[in-house]
Amino acid sequence: MTDLKKMTVAASGKLRQVAYDILNEQTRLLSWQQGGKVPQEQFDSWLAEAEGLYSIGNIKVDEAFLDKTPKLKVIAQASVGYDNIDIAACSAHGIAVGNTPGVLVDAVADLAYGLILDSARSIARGWRHVESGKWGERKGLGFGVDLAGKTLGIVGLGDIGSAVVPRAQASKMKVIYHNRHRRADEAALGISYAGFDDLLQTADFVLVTVNLTPATAGMFNEEAFAKMKPTARFINISRGRVVETQALYEALRSGQIAYAAIDVVEPEPLPGDHPLLTLSNITVTPHIAASTVETRDAMAKLAAANILAGLAGDPLPAQVQIKD
Repeated sequence: MTDLKKMTVAASGKLRQVAYDILNEQTRLLSWQQGGKVPQEQFDSWLAEAEGLYSIGNIKVDEAFLDKTPKLKVIAQASVGYDNIDIAACSAHGIAVGNTPGVLVDAVADLAYGLILDSARSIARGWRHVESGKWGERKGLGFGVDLAGKTLGIVGLGDIGSAVVPRAQASKMKVIYHNRHRRADEAALGISYAGFDDLLQTADFVLVTVNLTPATAGMFNEEAFAKMKPTARFINISRGRVVETQALYEALRSGQIAYAAIDVVEPEPLPGDHPLLTLSNITVTPHIAASTVETRDAMAKLAAANILAGLAGDPLPAQVQIKD
């Protein structure tokens, strides 16, 4: 039986307490709990002896990185996305990689629905209107639009997109979706399939929930925005690189689309002087879709479980597989 207490786990940043307690009790944990980035020299010395790596997503794991990790058996990233990790390179080195799918579905779906609401009713913009004193000056904000009777088009109907469906239907929205493959349960969900172009041309609200892959990077570009209604609202809670930022800016500036509400953007974090922030028809939140206490703790616990399983030579509870 493997004595995990003799095995070293390095963390790329400050751990949530629940993960720290689990790993510190059961392994030899090297963690920079002061916050901020681990000094590189310190981190490199940890990597040289680590059998496990707990990533908070603030590192790039490629061949050059793996050259520093001669003993590494498992990497656990406390997120669903793992585009910062070269999965094929890790596999070639015999390193298992885990992520944290499933546990954040409801939290992300809640924010997606909140951004849909905001894009329709200008909630964030309304607060800015009050805060600036314009309401007190009797200056109008303008009207929003109803959700009831509108069509929501979801691009990438996985677990998160599926969780948004009943939230949208509670607001009496019709839901259509586009995937690479049609869902067998679309009738049970009360939704209908549409080709990508048809969805863009039909939907009043377009919600993006795809994974970031070479095929989806930049899929929302000038051509895609040109196919959308001038009254359309665009919502993105997937990854910033799915959207060509300049194309989104031009679509909003020119009135090609009515509004955008996004939790992810490229670049990230968004500089305070970025052109997107000069527009009045956009809401940007700072990548907070999974940022609830309960969800972050669940993600941390699953990442710790992935680490322990990998150190013991067992299958990871949530292991990333190489895609064809």
